[in-house]
Amino acid sequence: MIRNDLRNIAIIAHVDHGKTTLVDAMLKQSHVFRANEKVQERVMDSNDQERERGITILAKNTSVMHEGTKINILDTPGHADFGGEVERVLNMVDGVLLLVDAYEGPMPQTKYVLRKALEHHLKPVVVINKIDRPDQRVDEVVDEVLDLFIELNASDDQLDFPVVYCSAKKGIAKLSMDDDSDNLDPLFKVIMDTIPAPDVDVDGPLQMLANTLDYDDYVGRIVVGRIVRGTIKNGQMICLMHDDQRTNEKIGRLYTYEGLKRVETQEAKAGEIIALIGLQDVEIGDTIADSENPEQLAGIKVDEPTLSMTFSVNDSPFAGQEGDFITSRHIRERLYKEVETNVSMRVEDTDSPDTFKVSGRGELHLSVLIEAMRREGFELQVGKPSVIMRRDENGKLLEPMEALTIDVPQDFMGPVMEGLGIRKAELQNMTEMSGYLRMEFIIPARGLIGFRSQFLTDTKGNGIMNHVFAGWGAYKGDIPGRTRGSLVAFEAGETTAYGIDKCQARGTMYINPGEQVYEGQIVGENSREDDMDVNPCKKKHVSNMRAAGSDDAVRLIPPQTFSLEGALEHINEDETVEVTPKSIRMRKKILSRLERARQRARNAKA
Repeated sequence: MIRNDLRNIAIIAHVDHGKTTLVDAMLKQSHVFRANEKVQERVMDSNDQERERGITILAKNTSVMHEGTKINILDTPGHADFGGEVERVLNMVDGVLLLVDAYEGPMPQTKYVLRKALEHHLKPVVVINKIDRPDQRVDEVVDEVLDLFIELNASDDQLDFPVVYCSAKKGIAKLSMDDDSDNLDPLFKVIMDTIPAPDVDVDGPLQMLANTLDYDDYVGRIVVGRIVRGTIKNGQMICLMHDDQRTNEKIGRLYTYEGLKRVETQEAKAGEIIALIGLQDVEIGDTIADSENPEQLAGIKVDEPTLSMTFSVNDSPFAGQEGDFITSRHIRERLYKEVETNVSMRVEDTDSPDTFKVSGRGELHLSVLIEAMRREGFELQVGKPSVIMRRDENGKLLEPMEALTIDVPQDFMGPVMEGLGIRKAELQNMTEMSGYLRMEFIIPARGLIGFRSQFLTDTKGNGIMNHVFAGWGAYKGDIPGRTRGSLVAFEAGETTAYGIDKCQARGTMYINPGEQVYEGQIVGENSREDDMDVNPCKKKHVSNMRAAGSDDAVRLIPPQTFSLEGALEHINEDETVEVTPKSIRMRKKILSRLERARQRARNAKA
């Protein structure tokens, strides 16, 4: 049975090419909102971090009605770090809208998400977005998209894709750049004509895959997925199939998506995307099947993690002053809860009961979790990120490689090439684009740790870098780490302007006067390669005798500040980042100045 009353599509693109803005426009023009309703921009980005960072982190479901047909729309993340979200969503749809910026053209994540869509044999519609940009180069971008399809071995059917020209911000779409249009009707028409309607068996035994898990404090787990076969009813008994395990459970409530809301319904048929409440033991990739004739579906395959770091209990002198959740039990429960819904993340216990190894798809993937935890009231310490190595069948050491794309003004090409050369990057391609150079590299994932801050400094903030996992390659050898040591406080107390003034002659400071610091806290960067113990709490000696000029005002250089990602990139192996709800501090693993000296002596003997 072909369900002509339904279409299921995912919107895929590189980060910042306008996916969420286009969904906003589609919702508004489908009259999902009341005429007088105030709607914020990027309404689909409901998570605080999504709105602050301007990126989509979690895949979202919504739907619109167009001329009697329901269109389920899934908005996906553009960052490869959240590839697990994209992977799951593509199991639920029959076609994709591939958004491409009219100036930037296909970028690394465009290639990544398109490859995934083609592997799932989905029908593509290409949307060239931001056609109102003054520097748009629409014709060249369409050619580049076609080249990308050919490079990814698209089938003849997939190569025959329609192209829609769009300005998501203005809410207009055209089938030709010469057309006049003031709405998105041409895009809706192409979706209806191109994306196949679900061809399903409505009367067969029930089959559904658990694609996404959400969680609500009141109702528990919420399972989201697409009905592959059959019909499901509110309160129905089903068979939950996990590997070789079979359990019979009862559905609590059944929901479908209307606009941005989940709406309770009594029945849903194959092809529909639904949400279920009442299944407490379900995991992503499980099959929800007919209780009398259970048949299992293939699970979800997600790319393996490439980066790991340690999460441990905060044992600094300031532990417990700002957070509500500080014990290893709290941290362990939170991490294992995250793994239930975050399929591309792994958590392992270590030899220490206070330390856990967390693996993910990249620094951003892990830092989003850390930021979420600190906002929830957790205190923890996190170690330096390290890449996950593996060996091939011949015992040869392999490491994850990244495809790095850099856009820089030509004046900055020299320092960027020099910095990447040290990090074992290999130039693959170079093209010139209206004053900018686009350079494509293959680089070990290790080489990107700590590179972003150096890159922004080298290009004076004018460079743009994007990277995506490019597979596993032979180990490239040692890559030099940070070339400068740390300035480490050797006593606890409150920092003074006088003390910081004496320290800043040694390097770059990270602190202001009036801050509380502790022994072992990193307060600055040394101008030399070794660490130096300093005292930013030093007070001016008070006496009756003053030399001329001794009361001159202290002139302090503004301190360098670090974001969470910046701190994670900056630290060395013997350092950690202390994360609390109000503070991000860098510190030595061994706080005691004396104990660190003993450790250095032991290492020198060894």
